[in-house]
This record gives sequence, C-alpha cells and structure tokens, in this order.
Amino acid sequence: MTQEKRFERIYKQGAMDVIEIWVDRETGVNYVFRQSGYAGGITPLLDAEGKPVVAPITE
Repeated sequence: MTQEKRFERIYKQGAMDVIEIWVDRETGVNYVFRQSGYAGGITPLLDAEGKPVVAPITE
C-alpha cells in the first residue's frame, strides 16, 4: 500500500538559513517554512489582501 504525501516542497533557498515553500496537496494552501540554526517555524503564505495563497490542485 503506497500512501501519497500530503505536503510537497516546491521551493527551497539556503543551507544554514533556510526558506522553503510547501503546498498542502489536499487544500492547495501554500506555507512558508523558515529555519535558522536549531530554530524554525511555519506559517500560511498570504497575498496582499491577507488571504492564504491557494495553488490549483493537480493529481
């Protein structure tokens, strides 16, 4: 039984100070992940109006 991964990384920048963009494959919502050393955090990516960026869902 193969299980699809729900989140897919679509962008990565940096090695020690990392910025990544992840997409939820079920909802299409984009998230920004930021890591610096041992600290990190994730938040929804927002557009200019403060609404979450939603990518089209492709199978």
